[in-house]
Amino acid sequence: MSMLKYWVWLSRLEGVGSQTKLSLLERFPTPEDIYCADRDELLLTEGISRREAEVLGKKDLAEADRILADCERLGLHLLTLHDAAYPVRLRSIYDPPCLLYIRGRLPAVDELPAVAVVGTRKASPYGIRCAEDLSFGLAEAGAVVVTGLARGIDSVAAQGALRAGGSVIGVLGGGIDVIYPRENGWLYEDVAAAGCLISEYPPGAETLPGHFPIRNRMISGLSVAALVVEAPTRSGALITAGMALDQGRDVFAVPGPIYAENSKGCNRLIRDGAMVAAEPWDILREYEALFPGKLRGQTRDAPPHPEKQPGQPVEAAIPALPALCVKDAGLTDDQILILQTLTEEPMAVDDLAELTELPVRRVLSALTMLEIDGFVTQREGKRYVRAVTLTP
Repeated sequence: MSMLKYWVWLSRLEGVGSQTKLSLLERFPTPEDIYCADRDELLLTEGISRREAEVLGKKDLAEADRILADCERLGLHLLTLHDAAYPVRLRSIYDPPCLLYIRGRLPAVDELPAVAVVGTRKASPYGIRCAEDLSFGLAEAGAVVVTGLARGIDSVAAQGALRAGGSVIGVLGGGIDVIYPRENGWLYEDVAAAGCLISEYPPGAETLPGHFPIRNRMISGLSVAALVVEAPTRSGALITAGMALDQGRDVFAVPGPIYAENSKGCNRLIRDGAMVAAEPWDILREYEALFPGKLRGQTRDAPPHPEKQPGQPVEAAIPALPALCVKDAGLTDDQILILQTLTEEPMAVDDLAELTELPVRRVLSALTMLEIDGFVTQREGKRYVRAVTLTP
């Protein structure tokens, strides 16, 4: 505890930037050495300002002692940037927290596929069902679900993973003892029992709007991928997706109706290259080889579309397709090329990518929008057929 109080002191200093704190931790062996250093020693740190050096001259440890007493009372444990148990995945981001407050048991996220599941607070019934089903499937297969425990998609994602008996990491924008939203008290308890609650804010810290973007970098930083279930065009979930991309994480999105406000952000992500997630293994198959033996089974594929029955006349089995005038449909060049390449025989994504010479992600993005519009149909085994007849 004596060493931890210097970590708490450093983490709570206002007026010292996060990058300066990280630079200090690189220059000095421990926060205690930073605490004991004089102003001239501190100014030798790369990037530090004179104002920050003056702030570091504040040697009052009373707040640190109080925070440590609160942690002991609440049963929290602290993890410092120098601890071996600190997740390497989180440590590798641009601005990792130098101190984490944890309630519960932090899963070994570096050894497991952890997926951030995020979305709007004002979720629709469609979004709620998708979040719960996908999170249930992810957890059932052995993945860790990481979420912010906010209203809407975050809370439903945690519930789905817990229902499957999986582990959940709830990343908070305030103190672990400050329940937000208030109705989530029972969810906090369940998440702490099945995984952990984690925050860079000490006990008693109020959950403020400005904390959420800061918290979001941790949600994506702990994960190998971020799944956006439902998000309007202005959404904190899209901020998390952007942070995930900056951190080198994969981004997946659930497609939705083109006129639904809550799906516009997701559809835009897919248009810009995010991978489509319609079932858990759309995500998990990307990481099966990276985590051998960690994932269990595959979720059952959707039933195949009705095919021609034995003895059924050919004319009845293959109804006439509706006509589509390509030049009037408002399609992108990629979508037009894929429609022209597809036939009435099912084709795999890799085959389409080879024939069109387009990257797989662009093929998937175009296929998703075409499927939403009803211009292509997905068959068993994720193979696609054209659902329209093209006219000039």
